[in-house]
Amino acid sequence: MENYFIIHGSFSSPYSNWIGWLHDFIETEGKQVYVPNFPVGVGYQNYENWSKLLKNYLDIGLINENTIIIGHSIAPAFISKFLIDNKVKVKKLIFVCGFNNYFGINEEYDTVNETMYTNNLEEVKKYANEIICFYSNNDPYVKYEAEKEFVDIAGTESILIPNAGHINSESGYDTFEDIVSYL
Repeated sequence: MENYFIIHGSFSSPYSNWIGWLHDFIETEGKQVYVPNFPVGVGYQNYENWSKLLKNYLDIGLINENTIIIGHSIAPAFISKFLIDNKVKVKKLIFVCGFNNYFGINEEYDTVNETMYTNNLEEVKKYANEIICFYSNNDPYVKYEAEKEFVDIAGTESILIPNAGHINSESGYDTFEDIVSYL
């Protein structure tokens, strides 16, 4: 049975931005959707802690070849690294404002994001049939070039949304209608 996971970004939560709205939308379609609450903040948010939590879902069989994973901000790098490290194939990945090996947001973000990066990002294509990447040309946190590089390396399809910022609440995205047709 097809199921969905939605993964939040750094210093965020399952209830931030458009994530709660998307959860409700998918659930009203009668589908299983999980939105793990990953630990955030310096000392808690790191690849090891996040992967331990996601591994529980994998170990009980909820992440499999029928799973669609949606990730925002640092989540695409985390998800990619997790799938590569665990050699797990999923049905589809939908990434929003993804980036990898990018520094310069600020010291706290750089610290928590650094462990999520992977040096073999292109390998994620072995673990998903489709990788759809949404990105913006005026993200205030991640330079356009970093998002575009992520899309070019990891994506099988890319959707540029002009002037959408970080595609979060701050940019007016409490809902995210554009993503629905890609579910």
